[in-house]
Amino acid sequence: MSSIDTNVLFRPLTIKSLTLKNRIVMAPMTRTFSPGGVPTPANAAYYQRRAAGQVGLILSEGTVVDRPASRNDPNIPFFHGEAALAGWKGVIDAVHGAGGRMGPQLWHTGAARYSEWEPEAPVESPSGLDAPGAARGVAMSDSAIADTIAAFAKAAADAKRLGFDTVEIHGAHGYLIDQFFWSGTNLRTDQYGGATIRQRSRFAREIVAAVRKAVGPDFPIILRVSQWKQQDLSVRLAETPAAMTDWLLPLVEAGVDVLHCSQRRFWEPEFPEIDGENGLNCAGWAKKLTGATTISVGSVGLDGDVLNAFSGKGSGIMSLDRLIERMARDEFDLIAVGRALISDPNWTAKIQSNNYESLKGFDAASLAELV
Repeated sequence: MSSIDTNVLFRPLTIKSLTLKNRIVMAPMTRTFSPGGVPTPANAAYYQRRAAGQVGLILSEGTVVDRPASRNDPNIPFFHGEAALAGWKGVIDAVHGAGGRMGPQLWHTGAARYSEWEPEAPVESPSGLDAPGAARGVAMSDSAIADTIAAFAKAAADAKRLGFDTVEIHGAHGYLIDQFFWSGTNLRTDQYGGATIRQRSRFAREIVAAVRKAVGPDFPIILRVSQWKQQDLSVRLAETPAAMTDWLLPLVEAGVDVLHCSQRRFWEPEFPEIDGENGLNCAGWAKKLTGATTISVGSVGLDGDVLNAFSGKGSGIMSLDRLIERMARDEFDLIAVGRALISDPNWTAKIQSNNYESLKGFDAASLAELV
């Protein structure tokens, strides 16, 4: 990688009560190394290494709220219960000890599959669908919806109590909240369904409002969203900027401070028919349309996208030139790095010191352990 000026990545940023030393975020990545749902000292050391490696903000792997079937693998961590919360207290203390900042990603997997494992309770989703036409589990009752909203709020309050610096709500990738957004999986005819993305966003808005009430006005709330779904990579919730505004602006008005806009390759334009092949990406449009702080993500520093990891493939190193260009014009505010940080906890420090010679690509073997 040629020598480039990366100073734009190392500007501080303050979001309400949270001050970050740089613009690099560790993306949330499911690791399934929490036996019985309880984070261990190995999990704490894993995150501590990234904090010591100068990541500005660490977002945890998805950690599930208190619902009977909120996870789709037995080694996904809980964010409820005495043992799990004690484990997470160990994580945040370790991260703070290394000078880092961190938020848990609060999650409910809905009807989306991860493995053949099945929870004891029926999986729940807006309409009992994993994908359009693919039945799985049960449609949520009004009481299940209310209890789920309360579970997100309780988890957020616990995160603040434990000392975390922020929380992220997982509303992307075809999991529960996203299944409400998606017309193909939300066939409800009550107040949580509807023909428009704004109508189908009510569940998410109520979660955000409940979380905001639970954590108070100054604690930052992040919401992760995506156009694509793991069930169908071609899905687009918002085909136009107007539709994106209808989707995202009410969520910001409900209390979201930061929109974490997931895409597989950060340099791809969201609406090229409007601003061309070098136009704004998803996070860029979200920032323009809502005024919120935004995080972009997608194959940062690597030459292969995230789907390579799921098929056991690695990725080589790629230049950061395009990222620097977009950050320099403040298209978005923060950049999340995923697989590069799995294989190399010191990736951020190496970028800051221009130590490109020692950068590592992504080795899929890294997924087999907490490096």
